[in-house]
Amino acid sequence: MSDVKQQRVTVIGGGLAGTECAYQLARRGVPVVLREMKPQKRSPAHKSDTLAELVCSNSLRSDNPESAIGLLHAELRALGSLVLSSADLHRVPAGDALAVEREGFSREITTRLVSGAGVELVGGEVERLPEDGVVVVATGPLTSEALTADLERHVGTKLYFYDSIAPILSGDSIDMDIAFRQSRYGKGGGDDYLNLPMTKDEYYRFVHEVKAGQKVVPHSFEEPKYFEGCLPIEVMAERGDDTLAYGPMKPVGLKDPRTGTDPYAVVQLRMEDRAGTAWNMVGFQTRLTWGEQKRIFSTCIPGLQNAEFLRMGQIHRNTFIDSPRLLAEDLSLKTERRVFFAGQVTGVEGYVESAACGYMVALAVHARLTGTPFVPPPATTALGSLYRHLTGEAHPPDHPHQPTNVIYGLFPPLSGRMKKADKRAAYSARAKQDLAAWLPLAGVVAQTEGQTSA
Repeated sequence: MSDVKQQRVTVIGGGLAGTECAYQLARRGVPVVLREMKPQKRSPAHKSDTLAELVCSNSLRSDNPESAIGLLHAELRALGSLVLSSADLHRVPAGDALAVEREGFSREITTRLVSGAGVELVGGEVERLPEDGVVVVATGPLTSEALTADLERHVGTKLYFYDSIAPILSGDSIDMDIAFRQSRYGKGGGDDYLNLPMTKDEYYRFVHEVKAGQKVVPHSFEEPKYFEGCLPIEVMAERGDDTLAYGPMKPVGLKDPRTGTDPYAVVQLRMEDRAGTAWNMVGFQTRLTWGEQKRIFSTCIPGLQNAEFLRMGQIHRNTFIDSPRLLAEDLSLKTERRVFFAGQVTGVEGYVESAACGYMVALAVHARLTGTPFVPPPATTALGSLYRHLTGEAHPPDHPHQPTNVIYGLFPPLSGRMKKADKRAAYSARAKQDLAAWLPLAGVVAQTEGQTSA
């Protein structure tokens, strides 16, 4: 086994993925240099000089352990996560959400990294990857132009700068008395899509609501630069009432088998996971607020009156790589094995998911340095579901790689039949059991409740 104290690792990016990764490596005796361009330079989104700055929200989302994100919180607590333990120390009241006092949270992480763990913090922009040594790229969704250009030498030019995400629905919340399975003109397997048919009146009511609905105002660093191939539905609607019916909602090649008629328009749903527990609303990327998405889609689209949204649609600036194609099983580049990727640049979405990815990469790097096998988290855990997303295992073949939050649609389906109301508890119980069995294999000592990883 190699002596990790003789092998320095460079982590680029002081967000939640980079700080978590650096901290977990340092805890395991690995010398770490954390490169962060602040305070010498900031992205348009950052204001403070501290690490792990929360920009878009002070909420780390639901802490309910039966939600997918709450389950991820619980798993990271058990792992001794820097981010979760710091969040718990600086928690502020927010119902069942994990919200923090942002400045105290960032100061806590900065202090524990530099003064506590002994991570060497070096300021200034990194324009090129270091030529030698193990490197972790954790530069987030706002990776600088110079470093992005250098990364293209390794990952190609297919880095996405404006990320268009369509909503994802729980399969068992879709009214199957209305939806019908069919591909346009019988292509593929003939029934690869679910279709929600709309009459002329239903379609025009939907268009009216989309045009009138409340939209999210872009940040100053997210000026709209939409690709014609993935325009927001509200932008298409503004171009003309019939634009959507000739675009993502076109009914050509489809016939409702229950009525034998051609719909005036359809909403197509694409299977998001191999088991069909989650479905993507094809072409429904949008800047409608989340509340408006739920209201308009549930009331105006037949078959979605009881829809459960696993992920809402959104559009924002993002830089991410095609991880299933580019990364090996330990999340290192297949073509440059000393370079690892962590956080939102890999295609996970959200603060907590980024920290979780940073933790997994720390385990992978440590395994590499010690010459031991990397043991990924079980697929049935929240951590493992994110790993399945990054490796492509969670999705059908040829599924386009898009950033996603942790959702139960990424988990392997539960065995047996059960009531919908019982499924979340079953997912959570299965994950807790499998995580406990994995911890010793990963060389992790479980943290007890109330214990910190300081």
